[in-house]
Amino acid sequence: MLQKVLIANRGEIAVRVIRTCRELGIATVAVYSELDRNALHVRLADEAYALGGQTAAESYLNTEAILDVIERSGADAVHPGYGFFSENTDFARAITSRGVTFIGPPPEAIEVMGDKISSRLAAEAAGVAGVPGRSQALVSADEVVAFGEDFGWPVAIKAAYGGGGRGMKVVNAPDEAAAAFESAQREALSYFGRNECYVERYLTWPRHIEMQVLADAHGTTLWLGERDCSAQRRHQKLIEESPAPNFPDSVRRAMGAAAVKVSEACAYVNAGTVEFLYQNGEFFFLEMNTRLQVEHPVTELVTGLDLVEWQLRIAAGEALDFSQEDISANGHAIEVRINAEDPAEGKFIPSPGTITRFDQPAGPGVRLDAGYSAGDEISQYYDNLIAKLVVWAPDRERARRRMLRAIEETTIEGVATTLPADVVILASEEFVNGTHSTKWVETNLDFSTLPSPATAAVSIGEGRVRKDVTAEVNGRRVTVALWVPDAEDELPARPQSTALKPRRQHHSGVVGSGSGRVAVPMQGTIVKVNVVEGQAVEAGDTVVILEAMKMENSVNAEKSGVVLKVHVTTGASVTAGDVVVEIE
Repeated sequence: MLQKVLIANRGEIAVRVIRTCRELGIATVAVYSELDRNALHVRLADEAYALGGQTAAESYLNTEAILDVIERSGADAVHPGYGFFSENTDFARAITSRGVTFIGPPPEAIEVMGDKISSRLAAEAAGVAGVPGRSQALVSADEVVAFGEDFGWPVAIKAAYGGGGRGMKVVNAPDEAAAAFESAQREALSYFGRNECYVERYLTWPRHIEMQVLADAHGTTLWLGERDCSAQRRHQKLIEESPAPNFPDSVRRAMGAAAVKVSEACAYVNAGTVEFLYQNGEFFFLEMNTRLQVEHPVTELVTGLDLVEWQLRIAAGEALDFSQEDISANGHAIEVRINAEDPAEGKFIPSPGTITRFDQPAGPGVRLDAGYSAGDEISQYYDNLIAKLVVWAPDRERARRRMLRAIEETTIEGVATTLPADVVILASEEFVNGTHSTKWVETNLDFSTLPSPATAAVSIGEGRVRKDVTAEVNGRRVTVALWVPDAEDELPARPQSTALKPRRQHHSGVVGSGSGRVAVPMQGTIVKVNVVEGQAVEAGDTVVILEAMKMENSVNAEKSGVVLKVHVTTGASVTAGDVVVEIE
């Protein structure tokens, strides 16, 4: 067995790996940026080393800094988690070339499957059909237009070296292609360190079904069951479950066999996920994620397997001690991702800040994988996943109700979260019936009534604000609304925002401060300035594009007029409330 594992990651996945290592008696090494000096994964690890820097590029994507820590700590293995370097061939080779075990597939398998273009070719060679698309990297937006004209609109631009919806943009018409291609490249470079993209058909009403695979170095490859990940926003998953509802067993077995074929085609070893799109009884290969998935806990709960433990055992050279016939799904599991985002009115705006309160749920069949606790800060520089709430029950309906109960018990203050949106999703008729698709959250659900929790008080009149206070009345605990004198210095400045533009927008849209002074609603980095002084703009036009928590957000003008002043340049850091453009 391995002796000391360095986790080249942060947040809840680093915590998750540390816990299994501890149970197995394996020492752990954490690495951290300047902003993560007191993070939960740092506090839990046996040893922790500073990487320096604040952004991901300066820290968790700094190969030389990580290699230096491996040398200094004496770690004999590296677990990459997911994101960052988890699907980076160069990083895997840099690890293995030093005689250190990489807890993941061989670099050659990452090379084939980590690149979505070559993975499409490998799947086709294995007899597994993919979504129709181009199996070459895009050179210009003109190629996107040509593909759309040939195959029909909409089409999807995707990061060749990415996953998790990062660097994916939907293009509904030719005039959107250039901006979408540029945005996809920016996001791909920011999150994965490479900007290559490709294009494929965008299916009209698909479900996202993925197969968990596990392969040892002794020739055994198994599929452990499927996960339905169709509840998404911006092509990023919100809720996952296993088994998939309304999913024929014959299709399940055929998809499992296809996943094994794809894995064996690249001599895969360790844990991985083969993703498919399923529509009208047919499934298409989408991509293979050569790493552990965020949603792996639902598979663990229905199979009884610890996937991180098996990652470690396989990396140490052990053989799987069970067969395909030994694998069965017991009951039903559902996971909701708790992201630091404000879902009010369906905007899902990133919400960095400090968690001031975190009451965690408990009870039968409830699991919480968290990367933060009260007092920890959610930074604009990293992914906004706070925790994963997972439940198990004997059947799907009881699991759904258990999840709603667990969400009711969860209180997070200081940042907005996606939990209110999760309640809307779980309570919807389509989710209950299992008839939802990957587009359904953004096209069918109504989040307009969700209040924004970003401020503790809401203005209701001049000089008066409402504060919700918990009190006891005749011995009964109740929450009451009090109207108290205004205290502007106690209230955080937060510009109001309006609903998203139609779905043809290639990233989320937010508007300014309700006047000619366009302010940003969150902390972040300006990645593009779309206007110049003296330019005429219409209400709703994008004036700047802001990146926060690895997501791009278009900040829009709320009134028509002429640009009087531009206060920012590309690369500038801004905080919530900063005025970026003035219009008169």
